[in-house]
Amino acid sequence: MSTLSLWARRDPFAEFDALVRNAFGPVATWPARRTTAFTPAAEVSRDGDDAVVRVELPGLDPTNDVTVELDRGRLVIRGERRDERTEEQDGRGLREVRYGSFQRSFDLPAHVAADAISASYDAGVLSIRVAGAYAGNQAQRITIASGTPSTNLAVEAADQPTA
Repeated sequence: MSTLSLWARRDPFAEFDALVRNAFGPVATWPARRTTAFTPAAEVSRDGDDAVVRVELPGLDPTNDVTVELDRGRLVIRGERRDERTEEQDGRGLREVRYGSFQRSFDLPAHVAADAISASYDAGVLSIRVAGAYAGNQAQRITIASGTPSTNLAVEAADQPTA
């Protein structure tokens, strides 16, 4: 058997992976995740005339990692997470770092101003209240007049030049 065919059958990283699993045990089985963008779960609900947006952001520092903005009629929530884990066992250490940016945005009614938006963070949930988001968004009834149609339309049509 040639050396080339033996190399083609063997995964050069399989031995290293087995070594890490044996040396570090359960810590070595941390799930591998993409280190690019992620999309946090969000919920939008109505509280009277206010809209309330809740976004799950566990483990983030809202002061340094998250921004909330009103941008051209859209509520924009963006940030970056960084998840670092370090495990040391029998003098050996394993460190895993995962990171990624995110952005969520929601359309708002045109009458909403930035001073109507407030945000708080508690127990991994970012809550944003948009005061008055539903105010003025009620259907308005139009009165229907009864009787014969206005004769003004017929007069205006008669005054128009013909081609």
